[in-house]
Amino acid sequence: MRIEKAKEMGFCFGVRRALELVEKAAREHGSVETLGPLVHNQQIIDILAQLGIRAVESLDELQGSIVVIPSHGLRPQMIEEIQARGLRILDTTCPIVRKAQIAAKELAQAGFWVIVFGDKGHPEVNGVLGWAEGRGVATLDNEVVKEFDLPPQVGIISQTTQSYTGFAQFLTGFVAASLSQVKELRIVNTICDATRKRQGAALELAGRVDSMIVIGGRNSANTQCLAEACASTGVKTYHIEQAEEINKDMISGRSCIGITAGASTPDEIIQEVLLKLEALNAEIWNLPQHQRTEGSAY
Repeated sequence: MRIEKAKEMGFCFGVRRALELVEKAAREHGSVETLGPLVHNQQIIDILAQLGIRAVESLDELQGSIVVIPSHGLRPQMIEEIQARGLRILDTTCPIVRKAQIAAKELAQAGFWVIVFGDKGHPEVNGVLGWAEGRGVATLDNEVVKEFDLPPQVGIISQTTQSYTGFAQFLTGFVAASLSQVKELRIVNTICDATRKRQGAALELAGRVDSMIVIGGRNSANTQCLAEACASTGVKTYHIEQAEEINKDMISGRSCIGITAGASTPDEIIQEVLLKLEALNAEIWNLPQHQRTEGSAY
């Protein structure tokens, strides 16, 4: 059995930057607290907790004086409340997410009603909507947009981790169904380029393997999009968080397995998955130790 990794996978710039910032702060101050998880990967959250970096869900849970804005950002109203309490802020908002926030703010201030193509329950999307100053909605479904009496000016942006294909399909559907109500339409492409590259690499690999294993948090939007993109090719796709979830049924009878990982998946987890796959493959074929990694592309 051959194992091949996607050419683009794992940690993105925004996640690495956020981790470096909070780890540096923890070394300098002993402990810090993030308002919500820093990134959507439970293994990273557990590691950070060991370093004194604690995630809290509300300002009332804070015990220290330093508050970390997570990589997916916050609503400006929440930032103002933090400042009003006299707390020190460490902002790890991903620069790409920040661009989406600025786009939402500028559209709203120019009189546009803002549609965010994204999961309305996701923290990034909630934060971006906050920057739209109450003039907008988040959805992945054009049918939801039809329920609104659209104003003459509409701006459309995207959650940074959505797929280009999904965004394009949403835009096509919006134009077909709603353009007659709109006099001016502005579209701002706020999808992260790293997301585009990872999705492209995953699709390319999925097109020539027997199955795909996508590694990353189940509450990670970009990992979910990777899994959905792979599955859309028709290849059998497994979304896992840790190596322990892999079993022989996933690889039995496969000649080539593809691996990709979300933008917040640690390198260590990816390596553990690769080692687990090799070990199971050796068990299935009763291979001696020196042949266990033969033919693998990593």
